[in-house]
Amino acid sequence: MGKIAKSIVVYLLALLVLLAWLWTIEIRGLLPDWLAPYSLPFNCALVGCLGGITYCLRSVYLNRSVRGHWNNDWNIWYFVRPVVSAITGIAAYIFLKAGLLVLDASSETDIGSVPYGFLALSYIAGLNVDRFIVRLEEIAKSTWNINPSRTSDSSKNREEN
Repeated sequence: MGKIAKSIVVYLLALLVLLAWLWTIEIRGLLPDWLAPYSLPFNCALVGCLGGITYCLRSVYLNRSVRGHWNNDWNIWYFVRPVVSAITGIAAYIFLKAGLLVLDASSETDIGSVPYGFLALSYIAGLNVDRFIVRLEEIAKSTWNINPSRTSDSSKNREEN
């Protein structure tokens, strides 16, 4: 494995450790007072980032180990993707709270229980950023008549270029 690929794996595993540490802060009740009211969006960001890390680690495994084809043009993607995934985790929370995305399962929970629907959608949003953004742009088009961006579907853009 090349030096860059090893650096990417170390970075992704370090992010995974950071996520675990951040979760322990909340579990131990040590969230700062200013962040405590935002526990759910905080967790949605963390879970979205976890989805992105999962996707990146799987991509390293497939591209380096299974296919034996490592493309250095994608190196920056491995570093940026988990951050973008965290952002989409927050976006999933915002769209669910606004009622623009609706879960089939109830998002209402008992006092003190975990809102798994929010976390599940945040994970999916972080795992599959491209499709999630396309879905958000479909909502924007139908709700506010806003046309999708040119970069919303990267697979189409690759074919066109």
